Amino acid sequence: MIDLLSAELTRAGFQLVDNSDAGERTLRIPIDTWIELGALLMLGRNAKTARLTDHSGVLLAWKGYDDANDCEEELRTEAQCFPIVYPWDLLRMNEEVMALMDETSLLGEVSPLATISGPVRLGLGARILPGTVVEGPVVIGAGTQVGPNALIRGATSIGANCYIGHCAEVKNSLIFPNTYVSRHCYIGDSIIGSHVNLGAGTRTENHRHDGRHHVSQIRGKFVDTNRLKLGAMIGDGVRTGVNTSLEAGIKIGVARTTKPGTYVDKDLM
Repeated sequence: MIDLLSAELTRAGFQLVDNSDAGERTLRIPIDTWIELGALLMLGRNAKTARLTDHSGVLLAWKGYDDANDCEEELRTEAQCFPIVYPWDLLRMNEEVMALMDETSLLGEVSPLATISGPVRLGLGARILPGTVVEGPVVIGAGTQVGPNALIRGATSIGANCYIGHCAEVKNSLIFPNTYVSRHCYIGDSIIGSHVNLGAGTRTENHRHDGRHHVSQIRGKFVDTNRLKLGAMIGDGVRTGVNTSLEAGIKIGVARTTKPGTYVDKDLM
């Protein structure tokens, strides 16, 4: 993801520098913030040091030295810029970053019986087995094995050293490194942490029947996710039993487990 962002900024005429080389004309972008290129250009062209904020005053980036509070001016933007506050914001950022992909790079092994379409990045040592279909934009990390007969649809990012099993489907999701997705799983619009083991037939629901936005309970309050589709948000080290079903928008905390055949309709934190 960082490589894609760096390439896009370089194409736009920006030069990436170390903090030791930063000065009053340096733009500083928090790694947990998405900023549209037009808003970033506006900040860069401003003559004075300045803070860039969204319509509600949330800091997005700044031009100047270490402390944004030392800036001379504040600029506000109505562009589609946002900080990462909630887990589902990672999906939105992933979608924005993946939309920048315009090239295919296959450094791993692709079976002649697999189908690749759209922009796809395949890391060193990764393997796409026979019968697998990959529809970009998709990033698959080094050492990951996909298939046979799996379906990967964009916008999906799969980390290094993962396993996506026979007849598994992954769509518009983030899967962190060293995670095992067994055969016949469906992962849609979801965030899966690292060192997770999803038992065979684990499935995520991702939409409401009434067509409304998903809401999620955060610290006792319900928050509108502004998403029509939202699957599961699964923490590191989780293990699900075979044929586990996860209701849309469910959150599962670090190292939690489910028994075979479980239907999860409440957060497991």
